[in-house]
Amino acid sequence: MDRMLRAEKMRFLLISLACFLCSACVSYPAPTAPTATPALVGEDIISFDGTLLPIRTWHADTPKAVIIALHGMNDHAGMWRDAAQYWAGQGISVYAYDQRGFGRTASRGRWPGAATLREDLIAVSAAIRTSHPDIPILVLGHSMGGGVVLTSMTTGKLGADGVILAAPAVWGGSQMPIFYRASLNLAAMLAPGKTLTGERARRQASDNIEALRAMAVDPLMVRDTRLDATLGVVRLMGEAWRASETACGRVLFLAGDKDEIIPPKSLARAAARLSGDVTIHTYSDGWHLLFRDLQRKKVWADVSDWALNHAADKLPPDCPKN
Repeated sequence: MDRMLRAEKMRFLLISLACFLCSACVSYPAPTAPTATPALVGEDIISFDGTLLPIRTWHADTPKAVIIALHGMNDHAGMWRDAAQYWAGQGISVYAYDQRGFGRTASRGRWPGAATLREDLIAVSAAIRTSHPDIPILVLGHSMGGGVVLTSMTTGKLGADGVILAAPAVWGGSQMPIFYRASLNLAAMLAPGKTLTGERARRQASDNIEALRAMAVDPLMVRDTRLDATLGVVRLMGEAWRASETACGRVLFLAGDKDEIIPPKSLARAAARLSGDVTIHTYSDGWHLLFRDLQRKKVWADVSDWALNHAADKLPPDCPKN
């Protein structure tokens, strides 16, 4: 028995060492110094370094709040169309942009690094705040977008009045088995440009089969994911999990019990670690694509209700504004 325990410990140490060494060999560029003033120009946002991020907007006639929406991995701003039309009808203007490396951006298919995605969000938030100085600005992130939002909360630069985390990407770091992390680090180091299609994943993202079929033929979706991009989003998930321990703010947290992409237990643990004024909605019939699921209209309504009736309240005195 002792020999088996020693062998198991040695195996764990070797895997841990491999994970550490491989992770040091795969890196992503740090954000460049700001060279431009963030601004909304036509159908683009000028980000901090002058990069153009295509943006889609849905304006309320008399907006009472604004939502800045961030899509998930391999998706694009168009995912928000139906939900955004509903919110605009409720008095909430919506700005959804293609995150760098996705959608219609020039670097489509390339992982820009989590730090750059955060700087883009901070720039977009600043630009839109200029256009709406007197109403609540809320930042909504789904999946990978939720990971970007969650990690941005700890920078002190986000400038939002509240955040909405929908099935945020928090299945990383200690939440993901070390063997998975070590294997991915090694694969990304050896063949960073190799692509994966996800056809073997055998995980269902939604109960809305029609929506899944539409996504499968959507030309703006990224379907061949590079290994280094997969590693990048896994690292972001680890950062988001760690950020959940210190992030503080006015938060609406949305999760589905049937999520097969981000484990519901990881979502529940992350939600429980957040501090500030945190509202949690868990949907028994919710999958990962909460805004596209068959029960999506309930999620849309919960978001608008929170945005209009709760998010504008004064922040708790012990929680600095993010």
